[in-house]
Amino acid sequence: MRCFYLPDYYYPLPPTHPFPMEKFPQAYNFLVAEIAGLEICPAPLASVEDLRRVHLEEYLVKLSHAGLSASEAFRLGFEWTRELFVRCRYETGGTVAALAAALEDGLAANLAGGTHHAFPGCGLGFCLLNDVAVAIRRLHTGKPGLRVLVADTDAHQGNGTHAIFREDPRVFTYSIHVEKNYPTIKEPGDLDVGLPRWVEGAGYLGQLQDTLPQAVEKFEPDLAVWISGADPHEDDRFGQMRLTSADLDARDRFVVSLCRDFEVPLAVLYGGGYNRVPGMTARLHANAVKTAFDVYHGR
Repeated sequence: MRCFYLPDYYYPLPPTHPFPMEKFPQAYNFLVAEIAGLEICPAPLASVEDLRRVHLEEYLVKLSHAGLSASEAFRLGFEWTRELFVRCRYETGGTVAALAAALEDGLAANLAGGTHHAFPGCGLGFCLLNDVAVAIRRLHTGKPGLRVLVADTDAHQGNGTHAIFREDPRVFTYSIHVEKNYPTIKEPGDLDVGLPRWVEGAGYLGQLQDTLPQAVEKFEPDLAVWISGADPHEDDRFGQMRLTSADLDARDRFVVSLCRDFEVPLAVLYGGGYNRVPGMTARLHANAVKTAFDVYHGR
């Protein structure tokens, strides 16, 4: 299993960033220690040409040179820096590489990614670039008929991804999330499962098990991109769900087993996570990747 990783020095953050990024090296350390034979690959830098397949030129100029206005930075959640833009290009490049590797090998991961709130002309909700959309558009340049399922189990709806692919029949967008949580304005996807605030594990898992197989059976994807998300956990600051660690393990095993059973290549991405317990976000992200590895190897 190839996993694409941004070394620590690719994580510069502006001083106003609300959350440290220690989850990335922490999850990396968990995975290296716990999975023998895991192939760690450096994430490549996403090309400007690839970014242009999704993002508007005016926006890319702001990110590379001009900077964001105060209102744009507020909507994003932190101030812009050139270093942050470079970091997000590496993150996006990791997703581009992970999708290509999943098609070749059946399973791959980006040990980051899932920045699903970014729109073509703006960043929102801590998401500067939409790595998923860029990676899918890159695949479609060489495989124009490829059918891609975006399975988003992050606690928040992937509004940017939904909007980008709304008119593209080659991409099916699925999201299971808290209905009355960020983003306030939802962008309709192909299958949205809006749940009540503070949903517990049984309710969440029941809805997931009832709806995600429908998407796979109906759409018959050639590739699945799973934005796993650690934020449905009961101790997350922003998820507004009450799933235990055991519930998330059950979620992970269900999603991965479904893709394996339907013989759909799978790319795993992190998505969001803001746990109150130190180290827990990293643990949950690593668990999703580890479960994918175990399931695909019959464990």
